[in-house]
Amino acid sequence: MDDSTGPKSASQRGLPIVDAPRPERADARRNRLRVLEAAERLFTEHGVKNVSLDAIAAAAGVGKGTVFRRFGDRAGLAVALLDEREQELQARLLTGPPPLGPGTSPDLRVLAFLDAYLDLLDRHVELFMDSENASDGARYRIGSYHLWHRHLSHLIESARPDLDADYTAHVLLAPLAADLHNALRTQGFELERMKSGLRAVAKNLLSA
Repeated sequence: MDDSTGPKSASQRGLPIVDAPRPERADARRNRLRVLEAAERLFTEHGVKNVSLDAIAAAAGVGKGTVFRRFGDRAGLAVALLDEREQELQARLLTGPPPLGPGTSPDLRVLAFLDAYLDLLDRHVELFMDSENASDGARYRIGSYHLWHRHLSHLIESARPDLDADYTAHVLLAPLAADLHNALRTQGFELERMKSGLRAVAKNLLSA
């Protein structure tokens, strides 16, 4: 049972990541995306805890009340931003061009996913750390982890039917923990070095 506190994203509640309960008005969607883009830029430049709703609203060109009514507070806005970016990655996995999307070999899709996820993690590591460390074991209970795990398991089973795809998917996701990623970046590891290392691990695991 998930005993974490604080705001919960759709993925943290175990719901499908791509889920629109009702159609969103075009103007409301434009405003929401403007706010999320402004928040993403300011969070990246200054850190999540150093950015106010006032600053985000001003950067997005909307009133603070609009931000507050839509997201509640900065924590709610951070959750919404992470959800939006995870939805975008999911859409690219399902219907985007190869090698991330369908249309190429499963081993190449595994490598493309690892690269894409590392890019996302590197941009929003602070948000991922808050989400994954909300409580003991939170990372493994949120819906997005299960989604990525199912995606990798399916590809691994297709590429190497002789492997334990369920376990191997966990092995490939383990280095993508936000706290480890943050620690390595703090120690001076470049993103490309981390991508190269994880690709090498995946290739070794998937080679016949």
